[in-house]
Amino acid sequence: MYVAVKGGERAIEASWRLLDKARRGDTRVPELSVAQIREQLRLAVARVMAEGSVYDEELAALAIKQAAGDLVEAIFLLRAYRTTLPRFGYTEPVETENMQVQRRISATFKDVPGGQVLGATYDYTQRLLDFALLAESGDMSDEDTPASTPERTAVESMPRVVTLLDQEGLIEQETPSSDAPEPGDLSREPLAFPADRPIRLQNLARGDEGFLLAMGYATQRGYAHSHPFAGEIRFGSVSVEMMLDELGETVEIGEIELTECQMVNQFAGSKEVPPVFTQGYGLAFGHAERKAMAMALVDRALRAEELGETLASPTQDIEFMLSHSDNVEASGFVQHLKLPHYVDFQSELELVRRLRAQHGVQGQQNEEEE
Repeated sequence: MYVAVKGGERAIEASWRLLDKARRGDTRVPELSVAQIREQLRLAVARVMAEGSVYDEELAALAIKQAAGDLVEAIFLLRAYRTTLPRFGYTEPVETENMQVQRRISATFKDVPGGQVLGATYDYTQRLLDFALLAESGDMSDEDTPASTPERTAVESMPRVVTLLDQEGLIEQETPSSDAPEPGDLSREPLAFPADRPIRLQNLARGDEGFLLAMGYATQRGYAHSHPFAGEIRFGSVSVEMMLDELGETVEIGEIELTECQMVNQFAGSKEVPPVFTQGYGLAFGHAERKAMAMALVDRALRAEELGETLASPTQDIEFMLSHSDNVEASGFVQHLKLPHYVDFQSELELVRRLRAQHGVQGQQNEEEE
C-alpha cells in the first residue's frame, strides 16, 4: 500500500511540472503578465471577481493566469483564497443611484434624465473578426507597467429610470421596512431553505453566468410568467463606506465598479391593489451586463410565489435554481468523477455479472420447460 501511495505521489508531482509547462506555453512567445490580464481582459476579471466573491482585480487576474484562462478554475482559486481572509465588518449599503456612470441605457424610455450613455460596449459592433489585432505587438513587461491606471471617463451621477414610473405609482415599492430582519450572509452560512430574497440575490450574484443566462433565456421563452423590459442597465463606480465605531461616523474606504440592472416586468394587481409593474434585480462586480441582466430575469421568476403566480417551471423553483447555480459546487461534483472509484465499480460489476448469470440460468430453465 505504501509503495502505491509513493508512486501516486511522484506521478502527481510530475503532473504539476507538466501543468507549469502547459500554462507557460511556447517560451518564444512573451509571457502574459498579471497587469496585462487585469487591463486587457477586464470582462473576464469582472466575472472571476463576481463569482469568486472577492473584489480585487489583481487577485482575479492572477487567478486567471494561474488557471491558464479557465475561468471556473480561477473562480475556484479566488473563492478558496477568500476563506483565508479575516472579516473586519460590514460596509454600509452602496448607493447605486449616486453611481459615477460610465454606461447607462434604458429600453423603456428614449428620453431619460441624464440621457442615454452608450459608453464602451460590443452591442453596436459587427461580430466579425478584426484581423488588425493580429498585427499589434505592444507587449509590455511588469517593469513597463504604469504606476497607475489611466482615469476612465465618467459623467455625473443620475437618478434611476424607474423613478419615472415610481413618481406615478406605476411600479412596486421595494423600500425595506424599519423592522425588517438583518439579511443573512451566504458567505458565512450554508444555503438553507426556505430562502428569502436577500439570500437568493446573494446566491445569484455569485452564481454561474452561463447557468443564469440559460435560465434567464428560458424565462423569456415562456418557462415562467414573465414579460421583461430592460428598465435600466448602468455601469460605473460607487463609493464604499464603513461605519467606524471609534469615530461614530461612516468613512469612505474606496470605490468599486458595479453593473446594475433593473428589469420591469408585467404588472400585478388585485381587487384591493391597483395594477403596478413588478421588478427583477441584478447586480455584479465590474462590467458584467449579461450577468446582471440574467440575474434580474431569474430573480423575477423566483418571486412567483410571493406575487401569487402559478409555479409551472423550474425557473420558478427556488430550491432547484439556487442549488444548481454555483459553478464551484457544480464543477467539484462533476469533476470528482475523475477520481478513483475502483471499489464502487468492482462491486457493481460483480452485481451485474451475478444478475446476468442468474438471468442465463432462468432463461435456460424456461427453454427446457417449453
